[in-house]
Amino acid sequence: MLDLKMVLEHPEEVEQRLSTRGGSLDLSPLRELGARRRAAITERDNTRAEQKALSDAFRNPGLTPDQREELRQRSRALGERIATLEGEVARIEEEVRDVLLNLPNLPHASVPVGTDASDNVVLRTVGTPRTFDFTPREHWEIGESLGILDFEAARRISGARFVVYRDLGARLERALAAFMLDLHVSRGYREVFTPFVVQRDCMVGTGQLPKFAEEAYVATDDLYLIPTAEVPVTNLHRGEILEASQLPIRYAAWSACFRREAGSHGKDVKGMTRVHQFQKVELVKFVAPETSYEEHESLVRDAEEVLVRLELPYRVVSLCTGDLGFAAARCYDIEVWLPGQNAWREISSCSNFEDFQARRANIRYRPAPGEKPRLVHTLNGSGLAIGRTIIALLENGQQADGSVRIPQALRPYLGGVETIGP
Repeated sequence: MLDLKMVLEHPEEVEQRLSTRGGSLDLSPLRELGARRRAAITERDNTRAEQKALSDAFRNPGLTPDQREELRQRSRALGERIATLEGEVARIEEEVRDVLLNLPNLPHASVPVGTDASDNVVLRTVGTPRTFDFTPREHWEIGESLGILDFEAARRISGARFVVYRDLGARLERALAAFMLDLHVSRGYREVFTPFVVQRDCMVGTGQLPKFAEEAYVATDDLYLIPTAEVPVTNLHRGEILEASQLPIRYAAWSACFRREAGSHGKDVKGMTRVHQFQKVELVKFVAPETSYEEHESLVRDAEEVLVRLELPYRVVSLCTGDLGFAAARCYDIEVWLPGQNAWREISSCSNFEDFQARRANIRYRPAPGEKPRLVHTLNGSGLAIGRTIIALLENGQQADGSVRIPQALRPYLGGVETIGP
C-alpha cells in the first residue's frame, strides 16, 4: 500500500509514475478524501481542546450553580460533536484505505518503461539451448508416454487444469522440493513450513486482496487457500516490530499453491504449464530499506543457482512498467528454455516490494535502540516452481528413445536414478 502522506504531498509525481504501468490515473478523489480527513481531524482536535478548556474552567471555585450547569451542557454538546467527528474520521479513513488498497506500487526508477511483455529487457542468458537430432516433444507427450503424468485421471478427480503424478513422476516432484530446500538452506535461508490456508488479512497484507479476489479459492470461515507460500511466510511477522540485528531475515518454504486462473481462459490448456494446483519452493526476505536492492539481486542469483545445478538453459528478464506485478516495485523473471514448445517460459519471478506489503501488514523494525520504528522492505521469489521445473527437465532431458535424462545434481534425491525410461 502506498504512503497516503506521500501521495497527497506529491500527487503529480505519483500519477506520472503509476501512469507508466498503463492507462491514466486520476487521484483527485483521493485528494478530496484527504482534504475531508484533514478538516475533520482539525475540527475534532480543536473541539477536544475547547472541551478541555471547559473542564479547566469548571474547576473555578467561584462559579455559580447556573454557570456550572451551563458548562456541563456545553461540554456534553462538545462531547457529542467529538464522537460524531471521530465517526466521520473513521469512515473517511476506511474510504481512503479502500482506494489505497487498489492502487499498485510505484515502479522503481530502474524499471524499463513499456506497455507489455514485448518491452521487457533481457539482462543475461545462461547456457546454450540443446540441439536435437530429432523433433523434441512437449512435456505432456513425454510424461504420458512414460506413465508419470496422468491428466485424464486428474480430470476425473478434480476437473480441468490438474495433474496426477505417478511412480517416478511423484518421486521427481518430491525430489525437486528436497533438492531446492537443501540448496537454499545451504545459502543462508531458514526453512519453514506453514499452513495452506490463511485469514483474509493475510491475503490483504501481501496484495492478493482485494485486487485478485476472482483468482482466489475461498474456503469456509473467511479462510483462503494460499496462491503461494509468500502469503503465510510474509505474514509470519505481521504486526511485529523487529530488531535491526534480526535483519535480514531469509525464509525458504515449500507449499502447494492454489489459483483459479480466472484470467487465463484458453491459455496453456494442455499440460501443466498453467494449473489450478501446483507446488513451489518460495524464498521470502525481510530487509532494511538501505539493502533491499542488493538483496533483490542476490535473491535472483539464489533462484538461478537451481537452474545452473539442474543444467537448464535460462535467461533473466527485467519486467517493464506495463508488465510489472501489482505489488512489485521491481521484478525480474527467470525464463527457462523449453525445446518442445520452442519458447522461453517463466519459471520464477523475483520481486522487491519495498515497503508496499509491510505497510499493509504493519511489519516494522527498530533501526537502533530508542529510535522510531520504520517499515521493513519485503522481497520474494520462486526458487523454483516445481511443476514448471519438471516441464523443463522433461523437455530438455528427452532422448531419442523416449527416455529422459536426470541431471547429476538430482540423482542422489532419486536413489541414483539416471534416466526415466518408457
